[in-house]
Amino acid sequence: MEHSTRELIEKALAEDVGPGDVTSEATISADATSTAAILAKQDLILAGIAIATDVFRQLDPDFRFTLLAKDGDKIIAGTEIARLSGNTRALLAGERVALNLLQHLSGIATLTARYVDAVKGSKAVILDTRKTLPGLRQLEKYAVRMGGGKNHRMGLYDMILIKDNHIKAAGSITKAVASARAENNNLRIEVETQTLDEVREALEVKTDIIMLDNMPVDTMSAAVNLIAGRALVEASGNVTLETVRQIAVTGVDFVSAGSLTHSAPAADISMKIT
Repeated sequence: MEHSTRELIEKALAEDVGPGDVTSEATISADATSTAAILAKQDLILAGIAIATDVFRQLDPDFRFTLLAKDGDKIIAGTEIARLSGNTRALLAGERVALNLLQHLSGIATLTARYVDAVKGSKAVILDTRKTLPGLRQLEKYAVRMGGGKNHRMGLYDMILIKDNHIKAAGSITKAVASARAENNNLRIEVETQTLDEVREALEVKTDIIMLDNMPVDTMSAAVNLIAGRALVEASGNVTLETVRQIAVTGVDFVSAGSLTHSAPAADISMKIT
C-alpha cells in the first residue's frame, strides 16, 4: 500500500471509528468472525476495490479476500464484487470507510464511461480537470482512467496552462507565452482562449495546445477550422452529457469536464454479512 493511501485510510478510520465502535463492542464478542459480500446494486464501472480491501487489512491483517472483479470491469446490478472474511468487529468498523471510497471512485469511473461512450466515433479524448476533492486527486484521476478517460495535468507543476487571469496579469497572451518560454522548462504550453481573436494570437505565438473555453459550438467549429492542425485543441467549460457529443464532433482533440470528479454520483454498492 502506498504511503499516501495508507495515511488516507488511517485518517478516514480515525474520523469514523474514533476511540472505538461502541455498537459492535456492545453487541459482538471480540473473537467473533464473519464472511461478507460486497455487492453492486446498479450497473457500474468498478474502481477502488484495492483501496477498499486495504481498509479492512489495516484493521485486521488476517482478513481473507476473494476478488470477483477488477477495476475497470463493467459490473451488472446484482453482481457480487468481492467476498471477505475476518474479525466481525473489524468488518463492521471498516464497512463505511471502504464503501465510501469504493462508491465514490466507482461513481467517477461510471460517469466517465458515459462521457467516453457519448463521443465514440469522434477523435475527441475525454479529460478530467483539477476540480478534485483535496487529498483525493490521485485516486479520483485513477478512477477517470478506469472509466476510459485520460488525465489532464495532475497539478500546477507538470504543465503550463495560461488561463484568463494569467493573461490579464501578464498583459496579453503573447507576453504570457514569451515569459513562459523564457523559463525554458521544456513543459508543454496551453493557452485558454474565449474568442477567435485570442485563438489567432495563440496561433501566432505557436502554443502547443489551445483551449476553447465556454465557446458556442459554432464558434468552436470556426476555431478548429482556423487552427487547422497547427496546435492541439481542447474544449472546456460547462460540458455536460447532453452537450459533449456536439462539442466532440467539431473536431477538437480533447474535451475536459470537471463534472467527472466534482459531480459524479456515488455508485450504489453495499456490503452484507452472509
